[in-house]
Amino acid sequence: MTIESMRARSELVTKTREFFLSRDYVETDTPLLAHWLIPESSLEAFATEFKHPFRKGLPLYLLPSPELWMKRIIATHRRNVFQLCKSFRNAESVGRLHNPEFTMLEYYTVGGDSASSARLTEELFEKLLLPESPKDARPPFRRMTMAEAFKSYAGLDLDSLMERGAMIEAARGQGLRVNPQASWEEAFNIIFLSNVEPALPMDRPLLLDEYPAGIECLAKDIPGKAYKERWELYVQGIEVANCFTEMADPEAVARYFQSQIGKKASALVPHAIDLKYPEVFRDFPSCSGVAIGFDRLFMVMMGMKDIREAISFPFELFFENDKNVK
Repeated sequence: MTIESMRARSELVTKTREFFLSRDYVETDTPLLAHWLIPESSLEAFATEFKHPFRKGLPLYLLPSPELWMKRIIATHRRNVFQLCKSFRNAESVGRLHNPEFTMLEYYTVGGDSASSARLTEELFEKLLLPESPKDARPPFRRMTMAEAFKSYAGLDLDSLMERGAMIEAARGQGLRVNPQASWEEAFNIIFLSNVEPALPMDRPLLLDEYPAGIECLAKDIPGKAYKERWELYVQGIEVANCFTEMADPEAVARYFQSQIGKKASALVPHAIDLKYPEVFRDFPSCSGVAIGFDRLFMVMMGMKDIREAISFPFELFFENDKNVK
């Protein structure tokens, strides 16, 4: 990373803080460690341990997102909050778009929903634009639902594919290999990642909205539809942000936990889970949260093509230096 890039990144951090502070968001500074994590079958954790000469040891985990602690703050203080911090995800690829340690920008708006968060995020992009920012990273955002994307780029009616068997057959009809025992979500992802995502338009940022309810997450269901109030933002074909209208129902959160616990049975890094955590949502305000991969955001704003240009010490350096470590 060049010194010029370091200065540009510092400017982006400053502008980000100014943007949220000027809108009366409270900046939080939560722990990077926890004794337990939210169960997410798609993520693997980094494990460590607290050791002390006179106290009992304690297993700990590096957080994949500050969400765990930030939601406790929201439940207690009912305020708009944001945070810029390091996050950690294990067992992911290392290279052009991924680094196991990365910077996350996460912000929650009390009383907001996924639609208002989309407007706020578009305003954030306007604020953060740099002279170097290419046209395809500049607002206004293009908006498209997942159903529209499936129809346009895979020729499939997503509304008619909400059963597991139908989705598996649709994948096979696209010439894709899919295990007959695959879950609905696995078959969906095969189609999306193979035929839909690569074809998404890249002329400007794309907000892909209304994810199917069959993809389990902590987003609110859209009443009367088999979709959730969730969107992801793509810039230059790269996923940069993820947004939910937050699921504020403790029973629904508990059901999500139980489902994910079963799927985590084969995790590479098992971790503790606090089964009382859904009680945080017993009196939780309606709100919407957005998580942005800040390294990716800086990368696209600068017109870079590799995340390793956007961070000071890429993870790959660890492998290069390993032979010199005893």
